[in-house]
Amino acid sequence: MRLFLYGTLLCPPTLAMRSGDPALSLRCIVATLHGWRRVALNAVPWPTLRRDPKSAVSGVIANVPARALARLTAWEGSTYRLTRVVVATARGKTAAHTWIAPGGSRRPWRGSTHAASATRPTRHAGR
Repeated sequence: MRLFLYGTLLCPPTLAMRSGDPALSLRCIVATLHGWRRVALNAVPWPTLRRDPKSAVSGVIANVPARALARLTAWEGSTYRLTRVVVATARGKTAAHTWIAPGGSRRPWRGSTHAASATRPTRHAGR
């Protein structure tokens, strides 16, 4: 499945650990999701997406094998739902799925996509 990742899964060590695929980040392609913005999810330190026609979210797309998808889905948990989106890449537009949780605030997400998130004991494409 082609996934659009926009949160802590942008961190290669986090993506490798959570997906079980150490090379997955090497196969990612830079992408932009227009018409959405990355916001803080209420009451937790994770991001989600909220529709906003004037905004765009930077991230990557990855073609994720079934086993890695199962691991990532378990990590994302039941709050996040896979949603079909269309993203822009250097090669043009393409369909993908991304995790979106209801209850996004209007506050921008200020979390990290760096390696520190790989050791966090709690979970999270969105995250």
